[in-house]
Order: sequence, then structure tokens, then C-alpha cells
Amino acid sequence: MYQTNPPLPPSEVLPTMYDLPSEDPEDQDTPEQNHPRPPWETMPTMYDLPSEDPEEPGLPDEFHDFQPQLLRETCQPPNYPSGEMFIGTDLNLYYDARNRLWHKRPDWFLVLGVSRAQQQQEMRLSYVVWQEAIAPFLVVELLSPGTEAEDLGQTLRDANKPPTKWQVYEQNLRIPYYVVFDRYQNLLRVFQLTATQYQAVALAEPKFWFEELQLGLGLWQGHYQQTEGLWLRWYDVTGNWILTPEERAEQEHQRAERLAQRLRSLGVDPDEL
Repeated sequence: MYQTNPPLPPSEVLPTMYDLPSEDPEDQDTPEQNHPRPPWETMPTMYDLPSEDPEEPGLPDEFHDFQPQLLRETCQPPNYPSGEMFIGTDLNLYYDARNRLWHKRPDWFLVLGVSRAQQQQEMRLSYVVWQEAIAPFLVVELLSPGTEAEDLGQTLRDANKPPTKWQVYEQNLRIPYYVVFDRYQNLLRVFQLTATQYQAVALAEPKFWFEELQLGLGLWQGHYQQTEGLWLRWYDVTGNWILTPEERAEQEHQRAERLAQRLRSLGVDPDEL
């Protein structure tokens, strides 16, 4: 017969693997480690991570998508039909026939007296000044921290590199007007070519009238693309902001609604007209 040992008294029962700690008590997690902070508290945010290519600062962010759209939609000079002007947005601008790869990439620019593409296959891949034979009338740069010095002409040309943005606009292309909008400081700057240099225009308010276009450019507080903010847009000779297609459609809708209400008040059903 097999001999069995008598059961141990309760005070002498040996612990099992379920009773023994699996870690050195000194290495155990603290309560904070057991409940880590969420990623949005510890991970870098969009303000910490670079949004620009170091080799090409100023690449578009969301604002650089919306603001040029608003400028394009509201640029409606009465003396220049839309077919007789070209608007470029974040498009390569080639300016030196002797150095054919040199280019700048303005956030927005306007050329007067050139034809827009009539067919999709004719749409420009870039704007080549020696091919078009007309330089831009106006360039708008949307200032960002990575491009501030060059946008404002504060950088010097490196002898082994192409001229700076400011030098190209002022000296190579002699663009009559250069506008810089700083949305971080809500600041509009306008530079006008006088003789051979840009001169800063003193603005009594954040607006500037372009006599050649019969349009003005100014800062407007409002909603665009469902986003509230301070935006750069065009206004007419009466000081009214030029409407976007969406705003015009809404205005027409409201006018139709008012007319319908008026007819109903007169006992006429507008749906039966």
C-alpha cells in the first residue's frame, strides 16, 4: 500500500503559484504606470511636429488651401473679363530664360492680359514668363514662420543660389504690387514698386485699392468654408465685399423666399405661378 502524508494544518499550507508574486515588488508598476496618460497628453501635437519640408518651407497647410480659393472666387475686376486674366495658386513661376530651372512658387498671383485655358488639356502646368511674355501684376504671399524672413525681403542672396523671392519679384519680374498677409498677427502689408524698389504703403486700415483693377483688397472677419476667421478678400468700388458663388446662391435663395412670403401675404400661392 502507498503511504500518504497527513494533511498539513492550515497554518502550514504552502503557497501556490497563484499566491506568490510574479514580480520583484520593487519592479512592480506604480498606479500611474498601470493607468498611463492618454496619447493626446503625452504625444507631440501638430504644433510640435514640422509641417514644412526643410528644403522647401512654406508648403501648404489647410489655411493655404482655403485662403487662395477665397481670393480666386472674389477676384472679379469689372474692367477685366475672367477670360483675360490668369490666377495662379501654388504654381511654379519660371522667370529667367538664362537659368531655365529657376522658379518661385507664390501662394497666389494674378496676371492681366493673358488668356485662360479653354480646354482642360491646355491648362497650365506652370507659368513660364518667357513663354507668356507677361509678368504677374500682383503676388500675394501668406506668411508663415518658416518663410517670414524671405517673404519680407530680410534674407540675403547666397552667391551659389538663385535670387531670393523678394529679389525676383522686385528686380527680375518687376511685379507692380506685392502683398503679404500675416494671419498670426492679423497684419496686411502692401508693397508697391516705385522706380526700382518696393516701397511699403502706409495703410490707415487693413485695405488697399487697386485703381488698375477697380477692386480693393482687405481683411474681412467672417465665415468661409464653415470656418470663422480673418480672411483676405476683394471688395468693390462701393466698399462691399465681392460675393463668392456660394454667397450669391444663398442671397438669391433668400430673395426668392422673401418674394414668396410677400405673395402669400397677398393671398397668392407662389407654387401655383
